[in-house]
Amino acid sequence: IERPPGDTSSCTFCHTSSEERCSTCHQRHQFDPKVARRAEQCKTCHWGKDHRDWEAYDIGLHGVVYQVNKWKPEQFDFSKKLSDADYVGPTCQYCHMRGGHHNVQRFGTVYTSMGMSMADRGAPIWNEKRDRWVSVCDDCHSPRFAREQLQALDEAVKDAGLKYRETFKVAEDLLVDGVLDPMPKDLCPDWSGQHLWSLKIGAYHDGEAYGGKTGESGEFRMSNCTDVERLCFESVGYFQTYIYKGMAHGPWNDATYSDGSFGMDRWLVNVKQNASRARRLATLEKKVGITWQPEEFWKTGEWLDELTGPYIVKNHPGKTIFDLCPDPGWLDTHHAPAEEV
Repeated sequence: IERPPGDTSSCTFCHTSSEERCSTCHQRHQFDPKVARRAEQCKTCHWGKDHRDWEAYDIGLHGVVYQVNKWKPEQFDFSKKLSDADYVGPTCQYCHMRGGHHNVQRFGTVYTSMGMSMADRGAPIWNEKRDRWVSVCDDCHSPRFAREQLQALDEAVKDAGLKYRETFKVAEDLLVDGVLDPMPKDLCPDWSGQHLWSLKIGAYHDGEAYGGKTGESGEFRMSNCTDVERLCFESVGYFQTYIYKGMAHGPWNDATYSDGSFGMDRWLVNVKQNASRARRLATLEKKVGITWQPEEFWKTGEWLDELTGPYIVKNHPGKTIFDLCPDPGWLDTHHAPAEEV
């Protein structure tokens, strides 16, 4: 998400300095497996609005069992290897690093992008992951119970997807009809140095109305965009993630009340109200002959001038980030083949 360096200090703490280093979990000055086996080791990075893992675990039944028993060696003996552990309740590591396996994604679920979109759950690779998950749950529960929880998760994500698609469709119709204020062309350049619609993600929404070429992705902005677009982002990036993480980890409060499904309801209504006002205002302006010109502050300002897009336009006229970085792996909008997941 395009921001000046000062705005992304907490992002880069995890995604650069900490990511994929042994010392992130094992602690550089201690490197004790007993410490790395505690759930709190995951908390530094795996929490927050758009990846709400720790909160989902901590306030769920498993997390409560852990919190009230973690200082009792007879309940949680962290001197044992994960493969030998006989905990009274699961930790993050017990489930996601089964037997000490360090590929955490191996014991993830089948939804993509932190739960924000659906996958073909009938594909062999996903069936294998679901069976693997059930095999962990049946250490303490019956396999039938585990599969019922998976089904409940499926239904919650499906319902969230209905709100997700309707929310985005309202925003898309505003853009296509030219009543989104401001339109992408009226904003400062996005992270690529272009004027793509912020909700044009990957290969979706192709056509001149959305800007960009096939496969080029919008920024998914949280700032300097219409309130409608920001609400769309928060609906799927925050609330749908709460639902997914909540159903996966057991805290029904997160999945429903704490800005989960109730949050998606509110933001869908807010987007609809915004759209209704925008269309009524556009009708009135047309009737009285007003041609609205977006304010200049959408295009430039001290804060906006710090972003990548304006820098590219100013210093490399006619170029985009794709011209300047012709093969940037971290900008690849294509998905890896299924066998690599």
